[in-house]
Amino acid sequence: MILDRFRLTDQVAIVTGASRGIGAATAVALAQAGADVVISARTTSDLVSVAHQIEDAGRHAHVVTADLSDLDTVADLAAAAVDAFGHLDIVVNNAGGTMPRPFADTSSGYLRRAFEWNVGTAHALTRAALPYLQASAETAGPEGIAAGRGPSVVTVSSAIGRVAGRGMVAYGTAKAALSHWTRMTAADLAPAIRVNGIAVGSVATSALQLVLDDEATRTAMEAATLLGRLGRPEDIAAGVVFLVSPAGSYLTGKLIEIDGGLDRASLEL
Repeated sequence: MILDRFRLTDQVAIVTGASRGIGAATAVALAQAGADVVISARTTSDLVSVAHQIEDAGRHAHVVTADLSDLDTVADLAAAAVDAFGHLDIVVNNAGGTMPRPFADTSSGYLRRAFEWNVGTAHALTRAALPYLQASAETAGPEGIAAGRGPSVVTVSSAIGRVAGRGMVAYGTAKAALSHWTRMTAADLAPAIRVNGIAVGSVATSALQLVLDDEATRTAMEAATLLGRLGRPEDIAAGVVFLVSPAGSYLTGKLIEIDGGLDRASLEL
């Protein structure tokens, strides 16, 4: 049956930035599809809440409270996953984000930090996970990989990496780099490991709460999409499940635009 192709039974996943929003929804969705999940972020209480939801789905959660802006710390998650569950099959690079700032106020240091946070963390974790993902590919074998049961990496990028918006030079440039990092890494790791990404539009999460509280800004953001609404974290989580499951077995090096039909920048300073 077609729904069986979305199952991730007994696979092991890492999700960064998993305490709330897109990361939390993704971790729970992966568990509902059958995976055990390592979840990491700064706030223990939020992670514990997500862990309970994973366990309610009948799977196991392993909580790692950490500052993921530290590249050594984020790299340690790969070994933590194998220590907890014995293997690693899926990496979801969700940690990231940079506050809007006008160009004149965007120092070289701010731009560099945006790049490190949005691209460096994904690179550090994926590189550390590589030996374990390769082991997963060997276990799956060529036939398993062809059937979509091999390892997979997903990056959570942004639509602002392809559209222009005032005040978004650091964030947009970093997300554009992350999108191309996805394509380049897919080329290096094919065919054993699939690497794809999602270019996210405006999603109603706590990260956008300041702008969502302003009715005029929210209305403008909704009007910038063809569907006339903001995204939900579950919209993105569903895309991640598709990409890492056998349903997405013929995709690698691709950025799926889950943005409501965004046709222009939705946030300007």
